Amino acid sequence: MKIRIHKHRARWVGLTVATLQCSGLVHAQAPDAPPANEAEKAAAAGKPGKAEKSDRDASAPQVVTVTAQRRTEPLQTSSTSATVLSGEDLSRAGIGVVDQLQFSTPSATVNNFGQGINFDIRGIGKAETNTQTTTGVIIYRDGVATFPGYFAEEPYYDIASVQILRGPQGTFGGQNATGGAVIVDSNDPDPKGGYHGYASVQAGNYHDLGLQGAFNLPLTSTLAARVAINAENRDSFYDIAGPWTGGNGALRSRSARVGLLYKPGPAFSMLLKTDVNTINMGAYPADPVNSPSDPFDITANAQQKALDRFLRSVLKTDVNFDNGVKLRSITGYQHGNTTYRADLDGTSTGNQAFVDSVYETIWSQELNLISPDAGPFTWLLGAYAQKDTYTFPAGEYIIGAPLGDPTKEYSLSGKNPKRTAAVFGQVAYQLTDRTKLSVDGRFSKARTSNDVSVLQFGTPLHDEQTAKFTNFSGKVALDWKLTDDHFLYAFVANAARPGGLNVPVGLGAPAPFEAETVKTLEAGWKSSWLDKHVQSQASVFYNKYDDFQVTIAYPALPTFGIELNTINPTHIYGFEEQLQAHFGNGWAAKANVGWLHSKLGTFYANDPRVAGSAPCAPATGPASSNCVNLGGHQQTYAPELTLSGSLERSFVFGENVITPRVNVAYISSQWGTLFENRSLGDRLDSRKLVGAQVDWTRGDFLATLYGTNLSDDHYIAAVGSRLRYAGAPRQYGLRITQFF
Repeated sequence: MKIRIHKHRARWVGLTVATLQCSGLVHAQAPDAPPANEAEKAAAAGKPGKAEKSDRDASAPQVVTVTAQRRTEPLQTSSTSATVLSGEDLSRAGIGVVDQLQFSTPSATVNNFGQGINFDIRGIGKAETNTQTTTGVIIYRDGVATFPGYFAEEPYYDIASVQILRGPQGTFGGQNATGGAVIVDSNDPDPKGGYHGYASVQAGNYHDLGLQGAFNLPLTSTLAARVAINAENRDSFYDIAGPWTGGNGALRSRSARVGLLYKPGPAFSMLLKTDVNTINMGAYPADPVNSPSDPFDITANAQQKALDRFLRSVLKTDVNFDNGVKLRSITGYQHGNTTYRADLDGTSTGNQAFVDSVYETIWSQELNLISPDAGPFTWLLGAYAQKDTYTFPAGEYIIGAPLGDPTKEYSLSGKNPKRTAAVFGQVAYQLTDRTKLSVDGRFSKARTSNDVSVLQFGTPLHDEQTAKFTNFSGKVALDWKLTDDHFLYAFVANAARPGGLNVPVGLGAPAPFEAETVKTLEAGWKSSWLDKHVQSQASVFYNKYDDFQVTIAYPALPTFGIELNTINPTHIYGFEEQLQAHFGNGWAAKANVGWLHSKLGTFYANDPRVAGSAPCAPATGPASSNCVNLGGHQQTYAPELTLSGSLERSFVFGENVITPRVNVAYISSQWGTLFENRSLGDRLDSRKLVGAQVDWTRGDFLATLYGTNLSDDHYIAAVGSRLRYAGAPRQYGLRITQFF
């Protein structure tokens, strides 16, 4: 149960000491996007053995599919709000890491706190940066749920597709997916695909150098391997005055993936993938929220470090029976270490410092029994189990003012194991040739335990607690294919995020915080226009968000913080629209719009960052100078408006194709805490970014001149506990890719 204090590393688990404030860290986003999906690019280049080129200049968009319900179904006829990006789309949008997804989908924010992120969709996801609070937006990699909010800077390379699912995924995403899910799938080995792959190099400002590539190796007619690598070095964006030691924010990233597919026939396949990552971000420098300095001019007098090392292995087995039923097994193992060092006051005059080195290990197993798609009646049965353990070695998690004096330190060691088990299912029936009713549900059990020792300013404390949570969630959806070009849907759904344990603060064993739930009504309209050259997806939704998990000051002792649940629900409603257009004259465009309104119910709280002594009961207050009624405040990380879009035009000159494109994104201001205290940095101002690139394609050769944040805005991408973290400045460069 990590007390996460800063960024990823300091996982603030409900304990907030007023004199040792936690800081949220934003990692400056990587400038380079991966090259286009290798298979798509090879096809577009007319490679032997590949599919014919999808003539984007002359035809409508290809059919986009989603796999949110463990089946492959067209996005345009599914009752799911989603943005689907191919590997080529990622390249065009300049998306290289998870942070940048928010600039290509409606109603999403990703506030990067270094090696951890707060990912929220429609204002629901995660607001407390700690290990005890699970994330409401689950990120899947090749079929398994990844580390919940940490080890987040794993790069996108050799990617087949990324699906951003908006709204609760209570059946298939389990207890955690109250806000949505992100499904990232890499390219699979192909025994029938011959020897093919790509190699890509890039160079840019800040001495940025990158290398990426993948190779498909058919070993036999039924067995193939695929190897992919990604490496990048980049100098720091920051000018840090000291005295300080350690890293300065320079990037040194190394990743590799090996896949092995055995497919002797249509009845059986086995796919094994292993990813290994060493991502050294150097540091996540930050300064006080009210600093008059440029956010890239930092002062610090503590050690700086930010290093993630982790691996993941996924074994996926499909067995297809003669009657068309499919049995699928997905087994996952993940293990990583995250090490972090930071200056918590953000100055060279203070003495608050933080160090930690934490291990996380996840075992998971999912089983699906899936009926054939043919016929009016379809069904699915599933089971899921996961064990996630955080280990805090002795002497590796310390908050000190300064470090080295036990009477002025808070240190923690021990373990926080979590277990989840669930069964789920879905039935669907085609009522008529144009209408379908589907009903699904999931029963989940979660268990979390603390076995930790704390040295709190010289006072030893020990905590052994266990909390258990159960939940039933599900969805009822009605689909109506109005015409071949117009599809309507409506559903009611709910999902839950389990509660957790607070750490001791010398007041006895604190009470656990409870699960939070969201109930959703949504209706949507998906359409095709102009002979399918234009496709759109529109949705309206209403969320009743109960028991939001939030850290406030202990009502009886405001010096310390405790995580608990809001008393009354938050109401969130909004509208989203997506549009994709492709025309025969080489023009292509995308547009995304999200509008959101949120309002918190009555809830009294002391801000844990502000000293206070007056009583403050969450339900009754009473209101005073340091007891604030948060009723009517906005939900955290819930901007009212999100806009993004792109425009491109391809020009053909013999064998050469030149494609310039521009990408724009806007996210309106948002609040980082429910207290909405501007003087403490709770306000995250709007983000306006413009990027552009020019592609030159000739046969199997691709050269891309790219630029991001072209206006070089020095904006604040995240704030936390009186520290601010800058977004990436202007970056530009050249990337050359050769397909073979």
